[in-house]
Amino acid sequence: MSSRPRVVTFGEMLLRLSPPAEERLLESSALHTFFGGAEANVAVALRHLGLRADYVTRLPENPLGDAALEVLQREGVGTEWILRGGPRMGLYFVEPGTDLRAMRVVYDRAGSALAQIDPHEINWTRVLAGADWFHSTGITPALGDGPAAALATAIASARAGDVPVWT
Repeated sequence: MSSRPRVVTFGEMLLRLSPPAEERLLESSALHTFFGGAEANVAVALRHLGLRADYVTRLPENPLGDAALEVLQREGVGTEWILRGGPRMGLYFVEPGTDLRAMRVVYDRAGSALAQIDPHEINWTRVLAGADWFHSTGITPALGDGPAAALATAIASARAGDVPVWT
């Protein structure tokens, strides 16, 4: 596995809550759960394609954060650089669309663990050592000053280390 390309991704892990089948979000008595987020999904997809993928994020130190971490580990994603702390996990709610009804997505990310990250918590030089690619999205800096500064430092470190940046 060590000879395969290594990609580092950075962004927010989210918990998705969705009603079953074609039910409406606020009319359903049940919600299905799924962990994801743009950059986490990329890391998992890359692992499925046989690449090494390390994911950098910040998860709360609670059962939701533990469950999210376990999902990534089961998928073979590198979790060494995941920080723990912060009050809560970012959430999003998805109401599936049907014929004429469009899918509806509601985000609840304010005050999440990643939104409150201290950008100095991550040593990007160490994280990116041996990386072949770095990936994040424009969503991450929109979460607040901490994530924006952390991403700016990551990109600067990647460029200084000749690690291509993929956004």
